[in-house]
Amino acid sequence: MITFPNAKINLGLNIVSRRLDGYHNIETVFYPIPLTDSLEIVPAEGSESTLTCYGRVVDCPTEKNLVMKAYRMMEKEFGLPPVDIYLVKHIPDGAGLGGGSSDASFCMKMLNDMFELGCTDEQLAIMASKIGADCPFFIHNKPMMATGIGDEFTPTDVCLKGKHLLLVKPDVSVPTKAAYAQVTPAPSAKPIPEILSDGMENWQKELVNDFEKSVFAQYPSLAEIKRTLLNSGATYAAMSGSGSSIFGIFSCAEMAEKAADNFKEYSHFVIQL
Repeated sequence: MITFPNAKINLGLNIVSRRLDGYHNIETVFYPIPLTDSLEIVPAEGSESTLTCYGRVVDCPTEKNLVMKAYRMMEKEFGLPPVDIYLVKHIPDGAGLGGGSSDASFCMKMLNDMFELGCTDEQLAIMASKIGADCPFFIHNKPMMATGIGDEFTPTDVCLKGKHLLLVKPDVSVPTKAAYAQVTPAPSAKPIPEILSDGMENWQKELVNDFEKSVFAQYPSLAEIKRTLLNSGATYAAMSGSGSSIFGIFSCAEMAEKAADNFKEYSHFVIQL
């Protein structure tokens, strides 16, 4: 059985308050995009489960990989037999795109189908939340307003169908913990759903990612990528999550492709939404 876990971008990201448990309450919209990894699960040839990774190198021990964590959790819960898992990484890691969380959630959905476990999406989402706050999003895999620590989801009707995304990932990694440490939480002046409903032509003035101010100060190249995207005709450009990928939304493929010529030294992807 094979599937293709997809990435996400953040439309707006407000760090609202710091919680007593040390985490932060946020407001953001998670939007799925068709940039994918490849994940295959087959019955194990041997007596132990294995995970084999190809493509982009992820410096992570096998048992700490979120895919293996997802399998181990379901193995314990349902008494699953051993499997061989093959993961081809295409989504950049450390990019604010949720690639690892998506891989884990898609693994859970595959195991549910493969072994006819009968779990509903709601049940899978509850289990997925134990692996990572954003994992439940990829169980539902549709545009969602995320609140709490990014683990409380409400469907939203924002739609980017027909737009073209230019996603740029420079050779910069932004540790999430360090990014949060540099942000001063504050309630948002205007709710993200209200901003999104105002029309994309107004997003650049009002739809902000609170991580950008401190992250751009530390990594000026990211700010320059955003400026270049806007100067190249992007209707809206922003950093996804805590970085380090930057995306621009374009009205047509030709503009996105032309803008991509500015980023030949970086990993970049032109994606039709």
